[in-house]
Amino acid sequence: MIWVIGFLILIVALLIPILAIVMDSPALRGAFERRLGSPQVKELNDKVAVLEDEIDELGRAVQALRDETQFIQRLLEEGEARPKPPTLPSPKH
Repeated sequence: MIWVIGFLILIVALLIPILAIVMDSPALRGAFERRLGSPQVKELNDKVAVLEDEIDELGRAVQALRDETQFIQRLLEEGEARPKPPTLPSPKH
C-alpha cells in the first residue's frame, strides 16, 4: 500500500514541471491570447476604430468642399451668362 502512495506522489511531482512547461509554451500562450484577447489586440482595435471615425469625418469634409465648389462654379457660370444690369445715367446739374 505504501508503494501506491509513493507512486502517486512521484506522478504528481513529475506532472508539476510538465504542466508548467506546457502552460508556458508559445502555442498555448497564443491560444489563450486569441481566446481572451491580448492588450495589444485591444489597443489595435481601438486605433482602427479611431482611424475609421477620422476617415468618415474626412469623407464628409471632402463632400462639403465638393458641394461648395460646385455652388461657386454655378454662381460664376451664371454670372457670366447674365446680361449686365443697365447703369443709371449720371445726374446733370
